[in-house]
Amino acid sequence: MSLFKLRKTGGPRDLEVSMSGLKLGSKVLQIEGTDSGLIAALAKVVGLGGYACAVSADDAQAERFTRAAATAGVLVEIKVSPLGKLPYDQESFDVVVIKDVIGEMCSHDRVPCLQQAYKVLRHGGRCLVIEQAMRAGLGALFSRRAFDEQYVAMGGALAALKAEGFLGARLLAERDGISFAEGIKQRHVWTS
Repeated sequence: MSLFKLRKTGGPRDLEVSMSGLKLGSKVLQIEGTDSGLIAALAKVVGLGGYACAVSADDAQAERFTRAAATAGVLVEIKVSPLGKLPYDQESFDVVVIKDVIGEMCSHDRVPCLQQAYKVLRHGGRCLVIEQAMRAGLGALFSRRAFDEQYVAMGGALAALKAEGFLGARLLAERDGISFAEGIKQRHVWTS
């Protein structure tokens, strides 16, 4: 019998929060997604000196965001808006997190959503796409998520980020069936 038992410490969103790379005082936006508690976890990291926002296409998801923020005791600005027309000014955020959204969208919804994410990011800001890892073969048959076929054929999140102008698009990690991809908004290049 062991005197010490190793157990997992931390919360269910620690991996997502860690991958976001947020710091105290950062400005973060979560675009929709099924995980309403993620924005609350991100808001804890940015603190009162930061700015945490969530955008939802419908009132029901916005209400879930509101309840999660209230339960966690954090300040989160929540807006209802079409995902292809975000209600924020250019260069408002350091990080945009998109979880479980773009892979299920058809291309005429996905493209404006990513273009808006690009618009609201500051130069050098990051867009983090979190989604179920794409599976092949029998694993795809039993997967809970139904990705848009064109999205999969074109290369998933990495190709979508590159197509909308994000630089350095790369797969950060794949763990526990979750994929983390990021792209960076190009910094201004000054020429003489």
